[in-house]
Amino acid sequence: MSESTYPADTFTSPTPVLSVGPVVLSTPDRAVDLQVRVSAPVTGNELPVILLSHGQGYSNNLSSLNGYAPLANFWAAHGFVVIQPTHLSSTTLSLAPDTPEAPLYWRSRAEDMSHILDRLDAIEAAVPQLLGRLDRSKVAVAGHSMGGHTASLLLGARLIDPHDGTEVDLAEPRIKAGVLLAAPGRGGDALTESVAENYPFFSTTDFSQMTTPTLVVAGDKDSSTHLTVRGPDWHTDPYFLAPGPKSLLTLFDAEHGLGGVSGYDVAETTDENPERVSAVQRLTCAYLRSELYPGEPAWQAARDALTADPNPMGRVESK
Repeated sequence: MSESTYPADTFTSPTPVLSVGPVVLSTPDRAVDLQVRVSAPVTGNELPVILLSHGQGYSNNLSSLNGYAPLANFWAAHGFVVIQPTHLSSTTLSLAPDTPEAPLYWRSRAEDMSHILDRLDAIEAAVPQLLGRLDRSKVAVAGHSMGGHTASLLLGARLIDPHDGTEVDLAEPRIKAGVLLAAPGRGGDALTESVAENYPFFSTTDFSQMTTPTLVVAGDKDSSTHLTVRGPDWHTDPYFLAPGPKSLLTLFDAEHGLGGVSGYDVAETTDENPERVSAVQRLTCAYLRSELYPGEPAWQAARDALTADPNPMGRVESK
């Protein structure tokens, strides 16, 4: 999908971006203090906020506040303030394997995002250029891969804590919309034996109460055989197993990297495709703008452009 297929007024010219990190938030009850990167347009007020949760992977720094620049920079250049935490699961922290919740820290990851929302005053104080420019009523969450699991919990998905058998509800009411990028699907017999044995929290994922409006982005070649026996359809579960309103963007020939969203020129991206990344950037940005600002036409315009493209990068369905 080329840029020229989009209506001229769908996206204004990108604004220069200010990016500051690490901003360190004191968190005495956490293994280490919470570090975040903040990216924002240099101009504008009443700016909506996107909390961006990183995935895992092989690279040393993508799973941290320093990853996902193709998304963070684009969103910030088009009017959002993007806040990226370094979760405890990040390889940059090298925490001891016996740290509680290691190695994936599924609960702590979601709690990081609520903590960020609790501490927006501190973030503004640390980045004076942001002071008074945030619209705290317009907050979205996005996450890729394991970050998609984190985002789904904040959007209302639930699971059973494998340690005590209680149902976990980490839904964050301050979050009004979400984007799940190559996110994990349901548990049970959809998982590989290794995942079910080593990461039992995945086994009970339940999307039936994930009511927050969400765009699910999935690659139709994202087989994720290390996680699931179901193939690419597993990543569409957050759409089909959750109540509406939801939208599903299926990207043609896309694998787990969705063209390379986790960083610029990332060697571990198996489906590198700048045009695909551009489609993800624009469609996710348009979706969030229309969800946070009812009546905003960006999402419909982007969908129309996708449909009209003779060689579309994917398809969208909604419920």
